[in-house]
Amino acid sequence: MINVFNEGASFEEANKVAIMIHGRGGTVSSILSLRDYLNLDGFALILPQANDNTWYPFSFMSPDHTNQPALSEAILELEEIVKDLYSKGFKSEQLYFIGFSQGACLALEFAARNAKKYGGVIAFTGGLIGENLDSSKYAGDFAQTPIFIGSSEADVHVPLSRINESVALLEEHGAKVTKLIFADRQHTIRHEEVDWVNENILAKSQTAIF
Repeated sequence: MINVFNEGASFEEANKVAIMIHGRGGTVSSILSLRDYLNLDGFALILPQANDNTWYPFSFMSPDHTNQPALSEAILELEEIVKDLYSKGFKSEQLYFIGFSQGACLALEFAARNAKKYGGVIAFTGGLIGENLDSSKYAGDFAQTPIFIGSSEADVHVPLSRINESVALLEEHGAKVTKLIFADRQHTIRHEEVDWVNENILAKSQTAIF
């Protein structure tokens, strides 16, 4: 079992929840620092902490078996978090997934395996997981869920080709995907990405009625 931390608004006060997933070597504190930049006022924040700060041991594009059982366990942990939120009365439209790097890959992978109308999926440098993408793993209809993927055009960990493959598959399942690719080699989160997410996903959540 992993540790899961709560920040932000209480579940009783919040009408939306952000599940924030840190990257490889990261911590709850590192992903929580995005709160200083993202418009998360009124959100309940859920922050799972990976054992040894890593969700799975190898590259997200390594042969599938090399990341087992850690990857399946990480997906299961997210399933348990989401089930608990449903039991508290939240609907899928009130749930937002935010991840960076390995956490972004995990956020996209979980959402694609359980596609439905979510509030949004925000992936700062990530793509769907697997040596090759297996469309049989993914099911459901995103019903125009907004999904954001931002990255470098030459990221050392996440090839642009995999981002493009991921966008195509997500769109096949009904997602409304926005991709922002930057002409640099930095493995980071840029102000332009934060601004776009605040304006086009999180700002709209402030006026949503559930």
